Amino acid sequence: MKQTLSLLLISLFSVSVLAGEPVKVACVGDSITFGAAIKDRENRNYPVQLGQLLGDRYDVRNYGVNGATLLKQGDFPYWNRPQFNMATEFQPDIVIIKLGTNDSKPQNWKHAKQYGTDLIAMIDHFRALDSKPRVYVCRPVPVATDRWGITEAVVHDEVIPALNKAVKKSKGVKIIDLYKVLEPHPELLPDGVHPNGDGAALIAAEVYKRVK
Repeated sequence: MKQTLSLLLISLFSVSVLAGEPVKVACVGDSITFGAAIKDRENRNYPVQLGQLLGDRYDVRNYGVNGATLLKQGDFPYWNRPQFNMATEFQPDIVIIKLGTNDSKPQNWKHAKQYGTDLIAMIDHFRALDSKPRVYVCRPVPVATDRWGITEAVVHDEVIPALNKAVKKSKGVKIIDLYKVLEPHPELLPDGVHPNGDGAALIAAEVYKRVK
């Protein structure tokens, strides 16, 4: 039965493409998704570059929010931002979740035990949409220089393991490893936290490989 349902969903997804309807991609995230600190942000943030790679058959939207946390008890929860509702109402076919960097701040990570629960809740929220999207979760990019309370030690040693554990419980959800992509390139994180336009290009290329 599950196999039949999966084949039906794949068929519907394929039919929408063949019928000329764009495949809708919602990029959910924080300032790294938004494109903070990128020169010519409007044209070089990763969702825009992803859209260029995917082509005209895809409608890619940037729902990034500066400072947003995945944690509901964080200091700026994504759940409470207008972009969360916008991404929901978009009824996407694909959802890319990239949250966790701001969660590493001390005032947020004191709620670390809730991170996995809140990530699963967000995954479940989007999977329950009528559009039945494929959901991908991104590992955070590395922190080249600790800043604003965001630390490499917490991101690498605590946030990423919590993310891995949560995704493992959500069958069918795949991880996109942005940490591995940018780890060799600290020069592409000029302020230590945010990728520049070239860093965003690497993110877009990695996401493209996974969702195309």
